[in-house]
Amino acid sequence: MKPILLIGIVLIVLGGAVLGYEQYSYTTREQVLQIGSITAMAEKTPVVSLPPLLGWSALGKKD
Repeated sequence: MKPILLIGIVLIVLGGAVLGYEQYSYTTREQVLQIGSITAMAEKTPVVSLPPLLGWSALGKKD
């Protein structure tokens, strides 16, 4: 398979995914307090927004 064809397929899949999911989130755990053997953890869920222009540019065609 030609490398340029593989890159094109990957860009189409990624562009469609960006258009389908405008944002995604992930969870991180962070230690906020430790007193002796007692530890307090906090979970944070940052949300990353993906602009639709990013998806359309991945789907775009160049001549």
